[in-house]
Amino acid sequence: MNPEPAGAAAAPALAALHRLAFPPEEAWGADALRLMLEMPGAFALHLPGRGFILARAAAGEAEILTLAVVPAARRRGCGAALLGAALGLAAGLGAEAMFLEVAASNEAAQALYAGAGFLPVGRRRRYYADGGDALVLRRALPPSADNALRDKAL
Repeated sequence: MNPEPAGAAAAPALAALHRLAFPPEEAWGADALRLMLEMPGAFALHLPGRGFILARAAAGEAEILTLAVVPAARRRGCGAALLGAALGLAAGLGAEAMFLEVAASNEAAQALYAGAGFLPVGRRRRYYADGGDALVLRRALPPSADNALRDKAL
């Protein structure tokens, strides 16, 4: 399972996946996704028809903005494939750590992130529109070969 890069032109397709993966009040539209993808350091990877991950990397850190897997593709390795690819890309962009927020009530997502080495570093009370808390998770990223080559060149 190899996620493919997705640019701003893919925003409508990504929005359709987001609508399938999240409740309607939490789904992001194409305009919002396009704006995020146009931010410096932002990137998306997707598995067509199954899901995508949107993240950004800047100043030595990276952040997962959303990870969406449609219900029919869950528990089939899609989330892990997207997450692993994003971790590698973020490291390649010079990030030394990856952060994210996950609903404190979302045990399945927490298990995915824990399996990928994320650890809790904080809690945001009443972070979500429904009043739910978010856990802030962090994972160190190993230096990539690209980083080592870039650092030697400097």
